[in-house]
Amino acid sequence: MSTENATTDIPEKVVQIRRCACVVKGGRRFSFAALVVVGDGRGRVGYGYGKAGEVPQAVEKAVKAANRNMIRVPTIRTTVPHQVIGKFGTSQVMFMPANAGTGIIAGACLRAIAESVGLKDVLTKCRGSSNPLNVVKAAFVALKQLRTREEIARLRGVELS
Repeated sequence: MSTENATTDIPEKVVQIRRCACVVKGGRRFSFAALVVVGDGRGRVGYGYGKAGEVPQAVEKAVKAANRNMIRVPTIRTTVPHQVIGKFGTSQVMFMPANAGTGIIAGACLRAIAESVGLKDVLTKCRGSSNPLNVVKAAFVALKQLRTREEIARLRGVELS
């Protein structure tokens, strides 16, 4: 489910909607939680988690949180620069570069993130827990580890030939 965010014009992808029930005297009172990934398709991506009494308010809160938590992801053409592994809780996520034309080989959570970053060719693997919130957090741990050749050369003080 992809919609346009009115304030920043950045596409958002709803990864998960959770419903929680609180039993009260008159029956059940429901609350909703939304996990949303936003990205501009040019290397900026963020995720947010919002809770509210209605689904649209939960999504709106999650989008605001996602816009606050944006990170920049280095890319090489349509893929990631190198293989990375991110861990959060018992979720483990791996991103691997792929040749042009491969497409996005990923599950729902990682596909939403890859599309939001603007990746066209990438291989991913999710091991351990497949809880969407932990998978998204592990993916962001992995994406923060990405570096370009130029960046590594600069950090090491080496000239690229």
